[in-house]
Amino acid sequence: MVKKIILLTNDDGIEAKGIKTLYNALVRNGNWDIWIVAPDRERSAVGHAITVFDPISVKKEFIDGIFCGYAVDGTPADCVKLAIAAIFERKPDLLISGINRGANVGKNIIYSGTVSAATEGTIYNVPSIAVSMNNLKDTDYTFAAEFTKNIANLLLNSGSLPERMLLNINIPDASADKIKGVKVTYQSGMAFKDVFIKREDPRGREYYWMNGELAEAEEDENNDYTALKNNYISITPIQHDMTDYKRLDYFKVKLNLFKLNE
Repeated sequence: MVKKIILLTNDDGIEAKGIKTLYNALVRNGNWDIWIVAPDRERSAVGHAITVFDPISVKKEFIDGIFCGYAVDGTPADCVKLAIAAIFERKPDLLISGINRGANVGKNIIYSGTVSAATEGTIYNVPSIAVSMNNLKDTDYTFAAEFTKNIANLLLNSGSLPERMLLNINIPDASADKIKGVKVTYQSGMAFKDVFIKREDPRGREYYWMNGELAEAEEDENNDYTALKNNYISITPIQHDMTDYKRLDYFKVKLNLFKLNE
């Protein structure tokens, strides 16, 4: 029997605790081939950037002396492109981006390298999920890894995801007994208010260090931000098609006012 292939990537870098914990949890299944193709260093908040004008180097990576994949001198989206278009002999059956350190909810999804890597998978028609934990500090990823393994098992055994759609999963930083359940949510309007701290280097040159403050977000039990805040696992189906279908007819009428051929 041909084993199903799962591609793991992230934006925290190949040495991150989240991706290694997930790798070890998935390998224990025994029925899947697990391969990591991830950035060789942290590439958080790079969005869907890709490398065009520079070469991309790769280096074999080992966990406990066993070859597990490649560290890539590139972005999360680069990693997915390379894996699917150049490294693998056949497309993976599932792509998992994570487990990310820090939540990816609300408007911040657009900046996320974690979500963008999963989005790149959908462009190649590979079922893809992005998984994040709501903690920016070192944390225990054991529960999140086991939950992700169960999701992977469900997707691989019960059918694929709709084309162009990925699942954006956010897990509370809490023990299993404190997590209230799972909610299918919509993307909230949660965002950070940009704050730039002005400083001066030893040579008197000015520079800025970006910080942020959580802006007020709407409280709705069905959005990703509120569900996560209330200790629910949030699962949001999202897609890369950014067409505003509700406004198509409106603009068709508006554009008819321009008589381009007159």
